[in-house]
Amino acid sequence: MTNKAKLLIVEDELAIQQGLIDLFVFNGYDVEAFSDGKEGLDAALAGQFDLILLDVMLPSMDGFTICNEIRKHSRRQPIIMLTAKNAEEDVINGLTLGADDYIAKPFSIRELLLRVEAILRLTGKSDETQKLQIGQHLEIDVVNLSGVCNGKGVLFTRREIDVLCYLNENNHRPVARKELLTEIWKYNPNADIDTRTVDIHIAKLRKKIEVDHKHPAHLVTVRGEGYKLVL
Repeated sequence: MTNKAKLLIVEDELAIQQGLIDLFVFNGYDVEAFSDGKEGLDAALAGQFDLILLDVMLPSMDGFTICNEIRKHSRRQPIIMLTAKNAEEDVINGLTLGADDYIAKPFSIRELLLRVEAILRLTGKSDETQKLQIGQHLEIDVVNLSGVCNGKGVLFTRREIDVLCYLNENNHRPVARKELLTEIWKYNPNADIDTRTVDIHIAKLRKKIEVDHKHPAHLVTVRGEGYKLVL
């Protein structure tokens, strides 16, 4: 790669950290790494990184706190959480706090590289649309990742806006969960993917855009087919 993408790795298991450094440097990335949570957060806020790989369990400050603090400063910063296998609560917490995606340990090198490449390939096509009106109660400023819902300000992450804009572009039909993974997160469409990423992002969006998120009127599920945005 001609212009090296810059990664920040925050991982306290030194063997894993060094393995990740070697992997990404070998594949043409510029890498900074920290094993302490507070040091990792300071680096994240002080530097400019194309993507942050963030472990959950860290000394001095856990990955959830770091993710939350990063999101207070930037809703665009790509973040992938590293979670324990089958740690459902960690997955939910990380994505709810605004992580773009997660990968469970132990992970394959190929899967990790593909996941990182997928996040870095995202082009932000949703910026082509400046405003998105949903019903009479919500107007979203796509570029600035913000909106006004019933007179109150609402903040969105980059990925939440990507989902809304993709559903808006295809609002004549339901969009399958796998299609969202392929088009928004750039997962391999032929892969057998087991992830909660889409479900949790949809749940987060409903809490932000619906008058009653338990009975959605705009971001609806079409049973057996997918999700549909009703304007």
